Amino acid sequence: MTILVTDIGFGRDDWTDGFATVDEPKATALDLAPDTDLQPLLPRLGDLRMIRVQFPAFADGRGFSIARQLRLAGYTGRLRACGHVLADQYAMARRCGFDEVEIDDALAARQPEEQWLARADWAANDYQTRLRG
Repeated sequence: MTILVTDIGFGRDDWTDGFATVDEPKATALDLAPDTDLQPLLPRLGDLRMIRVQFPAFADGRGFSIARQLRLAGYTGRLRACGHVLADQYAMARRCGFDEVEIDDALAARQPEEQWLARADWAANDYQTRLRG
């Protein structure tokens, strides 16, 4: 089972339409690898309702770059990080543009909801804002 992490804590996955690969032109939800070339995808962003970006390891930060690039390119749909994202990385995920993080039961047991909620006020804990303030 998977658990969704949002700013209000743990929840159940409510997405039921599945995910396709980038090669499927009529898809409304895509599953992206961290090394995906976004250039061919950019003209389709307006047709996509959900993009899920895979994190194969917690030390692999390419997914954060993909999220930022998608948001800068104008993607306004639902953006989900999936895989090995840690509670300590939640604020970074949100600042990069992710709406939610999908984790498995094992990670949720090791890092309970309280640890994720401690980082849920991600906008207030932005060091750049504090430096400018």
